[in-house]
Amino acid sequence: MKSDLDALMQAKNLDAILVIGNAEHNPPMYYLTGGGHVTGATLIKKRGEEAMLFCNDMEREEAAKSGLKIIPYSTYNYEALLKEAHGDPALAAAIRYKRMFTDQRVHGRVGIYGNTDLGSAFAIFTHLQRLIPEFELVGETRDDSLFMKTMETKDEAEVAHIRKMGKITTQVVGRVAEYLTSREVREDEVLLKEDGSPLTIADVKAKINLWLAELGAENPEGTIFAIGHDAGVPHSTGTPTDLLRLGQTIVFDIFPCEAGGGYFYDFTRTWCLGYAAPEAQKLYDEVKAVFDKVMENFDLNMPFKNLNRFVCEEFEGKGHKSPLNTPAPLDGYVHSLGHGLGLNVHERPWSGLTAADDNILKPGVV
Repeated sequence: MKSDLDALMQAKNLDAILVIGNAEHNPPMYYLTGGGHVTGATLIKKRGEEAMLFCNDMEREEAAKSGLKIIPYSTYNYEALLKEAHGDPALAAAIRYKRMFTDQRVHGRVGIYGNTDLGSAFAIFTHLQRLIPEFELVGETRDDSLFMKTMETKDEAEVAHIRKMGKITTQVVGRVAEYLTSREVREDEVLLKEDGSPLTIADVKAKINLWLAELGAENPEGTIFAIGHDAGVPHSTGTPTDLLRLGQTIVFDIFPCEAGGGYFYDFTRTWCLGYAAPEAQKLYDEVKAVFDKVMENFDLNMPFKNLNRFVCEEFEGKGHKSPLNTPAPLDGYVHSLGHGLGLNVHERPWSGLTAADDNILKPGVV
């Protein structure tokens, strides 16, 4: 939670953090500002102190909604910076960062976070490290970064956001189910639209996006709605021209977020319309049996990967491959058991077999 941020900065030996980029669809910036229409912002937070938010002048009122102290970019004359940088915009940006650090009395190890263009960031921070050799600019891999660990547990307000998205998501799933089960069906078991033409994957996804928008959600990551062959290849999103048919397996994985890049929900179901083929029913029964055993063996404060290992053993006992003894299997149990959820659709705790032991199913994780 946010209340853990300073302690985690201390644990990572960070004197300050620098977060860059838009306030929307940028989890680290959204986490500290609450989102909003603030583009190309800069946030500096020293350990043990409140964050400072630098922004474009015309977005000052949007930035002020964050509740943070706002400093407009015009504080640093860009024309003068560009002249000092001999026309190099990357160097000009680096000089501005240096002056921001000086004004905020930043020193030591500074962690860098946020979503932005990689090439631009590389150019700017290469200049910045040269300008401030006494500083150590620190980058981290995403999975165990400062923000992933801070965001791992949620407070009540965050859980309320996720629950709201859960209600929206399941409402849309319900609409999809109602729509599909109300369609006319041709003799060849193809579902038909209102005008009598065949219903396609693209048609269903269009309705999903419409219904999400109507309910105030966004779908930036897209939706997996795949039928037949595609349903058997995990993370195949579905071929737009494929027709909806009775009896074929459908994988429906929907993971929208709040408008503006807020909190996500993630919901997956496997459907068969009308009837299930015997082989599909057999697989369903096996999965349901393993699921029930997982729920029986679920224990608070256990490493998430322990449950995933248990699932691998169960499926291997039923004759299926798993990552436990088959590297990167293409059939069988090829997925992990689950993951955390928040401002990212995938967050800690991780359940993969190689996940660190501190990915714990503890109170507060979602």
